Amino acid sequence: MSSLQVAIVGYGLAGSVFHAPLIGAQPRMRVAAVVTGSSERAEQARRAHPGVRVLTHAAELFAEPAGIDLVVIATPNATHAPLAWQALDAGLPVVVDKPFAVSVAEGEELIARADRAGLVLSVFHNRRWDGDFLTVRQLIADGRLGEVRRFESRFERWRPVPKGGWREVGSADEGAGLLFDLGSHLIDQAVMLFGPVRTVYGELDRRRPNIQTDDDAFVALTHISGVRSHLWMSAVTPQLGPRFRVLGSEAGYLTYGLDPQEEALRSGHRPGAGPWGTVEPERWGLLGAEPAAEPVRTIAGDYPAFYDGMAAALLDGAPVPVDPRDAVTTLQLLDAARRSAGLGELVSI
Repeated sequence: MSSLQVAIVGYGLAGSVFHAPLIGAQPRMRVAAVVTGSSERAEQARRAHPGVRVLTHAAELFAEPAGIDLVVIATPNATHAPLAWQALDAGLPVVVDKPFAVSVAEGEELIARADRAGLVLSVFHNRRWDGDFLTVRQLIADGRLGEVRRFESRFERWRPVPKGGWREVGSADEGAGLLFDLGSHLIDQAVMLFGPVRTVYGELDRRRPNIQTDDDAFVALTHISGVRSHLWMSAVTPQLGPRFRVLGSEAGYLTYGLDPQEEALRSGHRPGAGPWGTVEPERWGLLGAEPAAEPVRTIAGDYPAFYDGMAAALLDGAPVPVDPRDAVTTLQLLDAARRSAGLGELVSI
């Protein structure tokens, strides 16, 4: 097989900016088909991927799946599980954008269907390859922080006026809101670093007019290991906090700003066309303890690693880059955070 023929269902921000460029950069993959109901996005896909097959409805793709080796679901959250079910029923391996589903039951059913069919299934938790996250993981592995006691992580923005998209005007049942959107990343990263969770506490607020679900949230996880993770996600933060603050028994690590890969992709830059995922020295995080702290080089981010892993899983029999069972764990913790916010108390896992 010269290359894996990949179909992307949904060609909005996720499909066109995150998935398609990374698929195109993988030597053993090709964007072969795109499903979009937008004529403008259809033309965008044709310009970006000459020879691509453009379809209006996913049903057309699943009715004639011959020649497709992988389907990527990059549609609104509420449609992730139903479309992934259809892809699996059509005999196609699947990548689902995060969140994996809008409920634990949906996620578990997806895994069961993939297992029954013997098909590859993975979830696009690309933030596992953020450079700052890779740096935190390496500092922990090297023992440079000592015993980690507290982990603070933030995705904050200043957007006082809603844009009006489905993530803001939709309901929690539809997978709208920042808890599902950004919380999926923050919780996944915390569990990757510090393991299973014992208790969850959540605060969810709607700060702006004319939105239906949370735009300002806080989640506290107490890990079985004893580490406490404090996670903030907000669209209404006029002064942004640090991206990571990690406090250990010997030292702390503090870093500001987001990984540059998203902005590079949004700006039209592509992996393989020069340095990728690197952070300039003036933006490196600081490591140390009072009164001294020194800059530490940020490891280069590597979003292309996800589709490198998918190619290896499909062609070489390697494990998938993200185990979908990890994504179900994230859904369980998102659900616990929402229940905690409603009850105003800790929820045990």
